[in-house]
Amino acid sequence: MPVEAREIRLASRPTGWPTAETFEFAEVELPSPGSGEVLVRNAFMSVDPYMRGRMNDVKSYVPPYELGKALEGGAVGEVVESGVDGVSPGDLVLHNSGWRSHALLTRFTKLRPIEGVSPSHFLGALGMPALTAYVGLLDIARFTPGETVFVSGAAGAVGGLVGQIAKLKGAKRVIGSAGSAEKVKHLTEKLGFDAAFNYRDGKVTQQLLAAAPDGIEVYFDNVGGDHLEAALWAMNNHGRVAACGSISGYNEEKLPPGPRNLHQVVTKRLTIRGFIVSDHNDRFQAMIDEVSAWLTAGKLVAEETVVDGLDNAPAAFLGMLRGENTGKMIVRL
Repeated sequence: MPVEAREIRLASRPTGWPTAETFEFAEVELPSPGSGEVLVRNAFMSVDPYMRGRMNDVKSYVPPYELGKALEGGAVGEVVESGVDGVSPGDLVLHNSGWRSHALLTRFTKLRPIEGVSPSHFLGALGMPALTAYVGLLDIARFTPGETVFVSGAAGAVGGLVGQIAKLKGAKRVIGSAGSAEKVKHLTEKLGFDAAFNYRDGKVTQQLLAAAPDGIEVYFDNVGGDHLEAALWAMNNHGRVAACGSISGYNEEKLPPGPRNLHQVVTKRLTIRGFIVSDHNDRFQAMIDEVSAWLTAGKLVAEETVVDGLDNAPAAFLGMLRGENTGKMIVRL
């Protein structure tokens, strides 16, 4: 039986910060699923920093969003009708057709519910942000126990998990930066960071050096800009940078200046390695096994900021870019 669905489309390509005019709502009719398809009612959808880059018509590691077509992103939904053997109405699935109330899918992952764990966590602490944190820290930065780790954007979806995983894996000291006193308190009192600072309180370099008097071995970079420059000053010899994102410049109309101290890479024999999480899907099951055990044992905090309603998805996205979330920003449909 056909279903009336609502979706959010890209109405225009933003210059600088997106606005409400960047998005438009539309209604579509979805048919019953054919063989190999499932019809899903979305329960939760994700908004993530990488989506801002897809709004630009530029070549990147993932194709840009198309004007006039529904946006895409991670979502968890409940199967309404199924044309796939082994998938039944009521099953939960993870897929990439968020930004809409319903989706007709051929590509998805059937989820095994975990007792006491919200399905929304498959978009955060058990999803792409968790894999990003897990792979970035352990594989890209090659973290080993006893090291000091600095995480920028530490109160966000990825950063908070990086710091917690580092502590669970035996870090000597974990330091985070965030954008408010409340988030700094959250990092140290709830997530177990050893130290944290508000980057708005003064020079990042000075605050980092004060928090890490013995230097750092690992920097997990979500911010770029002055945070990367500060980390290079604070790095010990043979330190490693996992370059995950540079959100400080995503909405700038002109490219911001790069770090002025790249000579530190040479003198300290540093390694800076960028990565894209989709290149590491072979590590997904290992992450799920380890992180779900920490979650169910109460050793890891899965923090979320939840916004209700598809109509509020654009506002949630913009709020995430402004750093209004603590933990993973989720839209509950």
